[in-house]
Amino acid sequence: MTYNQLRNRVMHRLRLKESWIVFFTTGFIMMNFPFLNIFNKNQEIFGFPLLYLYFTVGWAVSIIVIYLFTLAVGNGENKNEEQNRQ
Repeated sequence: MTYNQLRNRVMHRLRLKESWIVFFTTGFIMMNFPFLNIFNKNQEIFGFPLLYLYFTVGWAVSIIVIYLFTLAVGNGENKNEEQNRQ
């Protein structure tokens, strides 16, 4: 599978409503009691409390996922405009 084929499959998948729902639900679950309790320990990694790292990494991952979603939606709109012009 080439890079372009993989990219097209991922972008098509991200345009589906099910993907949006799955990522929203996963993010919602990750911010609730059981997961917060798992990471609320008196341990430190590189001098940072584990819970702070959990929030920071989760925040960064959510930004990346939102960026990918906007790319996928933008690519879908561009293809629709090109098809309408032809």
